[in-house]
Amino acid sequence: MERRKFLQLSSFGASMLALKPPGIVKAPTNPIIVSTWADGKRVNEEAWKVLSKGGRALDAVENGARWMEDQINCCVGLGANPDRDGIVTLDSCIMDEHANCGAVAALERIKHPVSVARKVMELTPHVLLVGQGAQQFAIENGFKLEPQELSPSAKDAYEKWLEKSEYKPEINIENKKSINPAPPMLLEDGSFNHDTMGIVALDASGSMSGAVTTSGMGFKMRGRVGDSPIIGAGLFVDNEIGAATSSGMGEEVIRICGTHLVVEFMRQGYNPETACRLAVERIVNRDPEKAKGLQVGFLALDKRGRYGAYAVQKGFEFAVKSGNEEKILGCKYVYDYGVT
Repeated sequence: MERRKFLQLSSFGASMLALKPPGIVKAPTNPIIVSTWADGKRVNEEAWKVLSKGGRALDAVENGARWMEDQINCCVGLGANPDRDGIVTLDSCIMDEHANCGAVAALERIKHPVSVARKVMELTPHVLLVGQGAQQFAIENGFKLEPQELSPSAKDAYEKWLEKSEYKPEINIENKKSINPAPPMLLEDGSFNHDTMGIVALDASGSMSGAVTTSGMGFKMRGRVGDSPIIGAGLFVDNEIGAATSSGMGEEVIRICGTHLVVEFMRQGYNPETACRLAVERIVNRDPEKAKGLQVGFLALDKRGRYGAYAVQKGFEFAVKSGNEEKILGCKYVYDYGVT
């Protein structure tokens, strides 16, 4: 009898393990969305219109990103700062719960690059389209070609930049010189100090998705592409574990495959904040002096609905919305604007 009981328990335990492999956790009943920067509050509100009705996380993150792309006087969308040749180029990517993903880079004159990225994901066997090819694909799929002109604020900023033509990216932060009330990310001198909106979400069915949209660094070299449209750098989603996004110096994120690294740390059992911290430390430890002059922030959401962030510099913020909370949070960091 004891032997039979032991065998029954062993069989039961084995069946439970088969149903729930290591690392997979039950999703919460309530959906949740987190976005980079304080501007993510409005992005989350748009995404929540989908999530609150039981909609898919993929639709929610696209909805939020499209709202950001519609704004003028910011560093996302066609109203953003141009490259050093005076042309606005946009990057975006999107990824769903099945590891389907799509992206566009160096896209010109198209208002909603995130939706073009989704079309790449759904209609092609590819992940990334760039430049003229991405634009041609967008037009063929019903996207309107917008006029090639700078917004008033971007034109002013570009003319000011041309006086010295120096490409020296500053540490991007939300509140160091911010004025309130003001358009998103507008500083006292009329310029903007960051340029990426990253969004990750968990819906009521337990599915995760993410999206990123950006104009890249203002006054960048023609053709420069950062981490934002690169799956595993600016965005990564693993529906068994969690999702992560980033903002800041894209080259440094690419060097460590940053968001993939964050998700892998979560797979090892670290909570989202610790996973982000470990990825930040990977950047800082390689060259601490260099890191004092740059910003990278990681934001993560795990399958349990837990979230967290960590940054190289003080000032990185993120926004959270669920059925239980809606707030803007700061995060821990390594340097206080370059000071240990």
